[in-house]
Amino acid sequence: MIAGTGAGTAPGTAGGTAPGTAGGPAWGRLHGVPIDDAAGDLPVTGALVVPAAALSWRFSRSSGPGGQGVNTADSRVELSVSPLALPGLGAAQRDRLAQRLAGRLVDGVLTVVAAEHRQQLRNRQVARERLAAVLRAALAPPAPSRRRTRPTRGSQERRLEAKKQRGRLKRSRRRWD
Repeated sequence: MIAGTGAGTAPGTAGGTAPGTAGGPAWGRLHGVPIDDAAGDLPVTGALVVPAAALSWRFSRSSGPGGQGVNTADSRVELSVSPLALPGLGAAQRDRLAQRLAGRLVDGVLTVVAAEHRQQLRNRQVARERLAAVLRAALAPPAPSRRRTRPTRGSQERRLEAKKQRGRLKRSRRRWD
């Protein structure tokens, strides 16, 4: 490899320097995937960020394709967090989380699983996105209640005409004497 020419360098690396070393990009790439994209704090909303210390990772062997490496690589990812103990949540948000996640919490812990990719890193990224989406949906304010309105005259006429048409159709199917 000739330094500075880019010959023989991996995609995403600066001409001849290794990822993460002086002169190279701080994040680098491995198999087309950013290396450390699944680490650090997890932003959920503009106001809520789950600290990395609150996230609990568990890795195990995944089922499905993978060739010879399927029995050696721990690519299945379980990401757990205790959402009711997250810092920065108000009482109303905590109550909403408890109510909306009641069916998914086991001993107060929310767990998401990702095993659809062969690489552990991709599964970690998917698990982070999935956890953020679940928390975002649970924290979303309730939709405003529907305001009752009277049916319009046209809609009532259309409904009655449809009922009459249906009655005529059924009457035409009857036996006639």
